[in-house]
Amino acid sequence: MSAMAHEPLSQEELLLEGFLALGTPEGYRAEFLGGDIVVTPPPDGDHEGYISLIMKQVVRRSMTDMDFSGNKGLKLARGGRCPKNHAIPDGTWAPADQGLFWGADSWMPPDGVSLVAEVTSTRAGRDRDAKRHCYALGGIPLYLLVDREKSSVSLFSDPDADDYQQVDTRPFGKEIRLPEPFAFDLDTTGF
Repeated sequence: MSAMAHEPLSQEELLLEGFLALGTPEGYRAEFLGGDIVVTPPPDGDHEGYISLIMKQVVRRSMTDMDFSGNKGLKLARGGRCPKNHAIPDGTWAPADQGLFWGADSWMPPDGVSLVAEVTSTRAGRDRDAKRHCYALGGIPLYLLVDREKSSVSLFSDPDADDYQQVDTRPFGKEIRLPEPFAFDLDTTGF
């Protein structure tokens, strides 16, 4: 009996395998978005400042006790514009009572994640478009985008297929409502 030949891997599958085996320099992040391997340098201080301002407000004002990760790798749904995507949001929040991050692999599915946040940097277009579509496809209920170039904050909600159906954009200095499970107005005065 002869062994069955395995079907050759597609170019995308080969890229994904290469991505998963990739060693990145210390402090850099590698993501696989829309069939592209994206390597990002460590963030600047202002970038981290925005995440810190959001995180502090969530801790103080959220109606639900939330766990936070600034480096959680998410394996997002396949298909659509985002096949086999692996993204690392600048911030990921999930209800603490789920214990979602405890014992999770480096790359985990987004099930149970309530909110992801990105602060634009050198590749703002990826945060505005590619990541938005990937997070929607992954079913993440809320995507908060701090757009430094546009001096605005956008909250994307109601994911359907590979995009969000609702968006609320406010200029820096204005509050933006974070719905349940957060249930508070995020103050962007410090942005």
